[in-house]
Amino acid sequence: MSHEAEAGLPPGILAHHFSSLSRQNEAMRLGMWLFLATEILLFAGLFTGYAVYRFQFPEAFAECSRHLELTLGTVNTLVLITSSLTVALAIHYARNNRRHAAAVCLVITILFAFAFLGIKAVEYTAHFHERSLPGKYYAFEEVKIPGAAMFFSLYFLMTGLHGLHVVAGMIVLGFILRHTLQNRYSSRYYTGLELGGMYWHLVDMVWIFLYPLLYLI
Repeated sequence: MSHEAEAGLPPGILAHHFSSLSRQNEAMRLGMWLFLATEILLFAGLFTGYAVYRFQFPEAFAECSRHLELTLGTVNTLVLITSSLTVALAIHYARNNRRHAAAVCLVITILFAFAFLGIKAVEYTAHFHERSLPGKYYAFEEVKIPGAAMFFSLYFLMTGLHGLHVVAGMIVLGFILRHTLQNRYSSRYYTGLELGGMYWHLVDMVWIFLYPLLYLI
């Protein structure tokens, strides 16, 4: 009899090279923490570069920040914070064998992600129309002081990279939603859902840093 059958788990959960589910869960969590550490290092490098150029061009960064849509940035912040709540609720419901409630929370989280990207697309469209673009493409008439192009270079780089992480998180949550509907997660096993939630919390946390750095100078 297989380890999964002995533990009463659906097939395909316990890998053959693990002696028990608890050991597998520990390995999975350790792997996720190591992966999240590399993601933090990636964004830490961008934050460091931002700090250097903000020190060099304080007036330009402050003036460019005033031309960002603070209302849209604030709404996006609330959207992501709420999505962290819904993904946490999905984990909670899965741990209590409430599969349908967990699935609903995951769907809501994905919808919040779509809303975030939609709002960001509105912002990007406005920047393209006013030509507040990165590097040599910068031609925004209202801010002509040195350093303005660098601000928008960092703005597009940091928010664009974060947006890619949002898309990746949506894909991950989509697979997790499928597994949830297939009754793969329960009080006996919910680690996959938990790890997906950890990644989504990282995406939210990065935005919590980007929001004040870019919008609240």
